[in-house]
Amino acid sequence: MNWIIQNSDKIEFHTNLKEILKPILDEVKSFNWVISDFDFITDKELPINHNQVFFVLSNQEFNEILNSDVQFIWGVISGFSKDEEIIIDECNLPFAEGNDLIWKNENLQISNSTIEIIAFDSTFTIIKFKDKNLSDVFKEYFDEAIALEKFNS
Repeated sequence: MNWIIQNSDKIEFHTNLKEILKPILDEVKSFNWVISDFDFITDKELPINHNQVFFVLSNQEFNEILNSDVQFIWGVISGFSKDEEIIIDECNLPFAEGNDLIWKNENLQISNSTIEIIAFDSTFTIIKFKDKNLSDVFKEYFDEAIALEKFNS
């Protein structure tokens, strides 16, 4: 249940979260989110503290990001169901650049997250799911997504 998008006519740029989450937006609209190891370009001010290496967003704050024109160049975006406690090890924060573990299946960097989206140098978008139904709906919409294990071989 791990996918990589290298090329897609369904997204304007990597990683446009509104376009990436489009097929599962109803299912994740109540999620809370953690964003770490980020570098991005945007057209407006966002609820992001640039002095922090990670931040937690409520579903309302995350919605502000979805409704803006943000391109994540690097970063790890972890989603949690609204009932799930977000447990963060500040000594072991999620990161993308130079992290060989992002290419491994079933490896979500915050263990109790439901979804992990990794922006990799505006070149790839890696999406990992714990929930098979979310993964199936995502893959049905993004039929061009490549299974991560196939991409790695």
